[in-house]
Amino acid sequence: MLEALLAFLHIAAFLTMFVFLTSAAVLCRSEWLNAAALRRLVRVNRLYLVGMAVVLVTGLARTWWGAKGFGWYWGNGLLHLKLLMLAGVAVLAVGPTASFRRWLAALDSGGALPAGPEVQRERRRLMIAAHIGTLIPLPAVFMARGFG
Repeated sequence: MLEALLAFLHIAAFLTMFVFLTSAAVLCRSEWLNAAALRRLVRVNRLYLVGMAVVLVTGLARTWWGAKGFGWYWGNGLLHLKLLMLAGVAVLAVGPTASFRRWLAALDSGGALPAGPEVQRERRRLMIAAHIGTLIPLPAVFMARGFG
């Protein structure tokens, strides 16, 4: 029962992370960005980061309390690949998060919205993160079948 619950929580966290990552990518368009959209983007980005943290926590919980055991998971190179990919997604989140906060501060202090090229740069980072993130389940599928 515990294994099934841990797997569910991990998958639900991963899906949550992706819902908010793709939502952030959709909102981060210069032609759509207004004050309301920027505020929503900041909230959506925060939920994306929370989702990413829950993915990490639930994944670690599976390695500690999962059926295959700590040694099997941590001795498996595919787990390290998954963690490396998640770290890449996390690193890519730093730039947009800082920019979104800076943009919100500028909006609150004087009503200025960011320039189009800056918005496009952050959207590109979000899109790269989304594309890397879509590959994270691939090593998981192989791990579930005993590879690694």
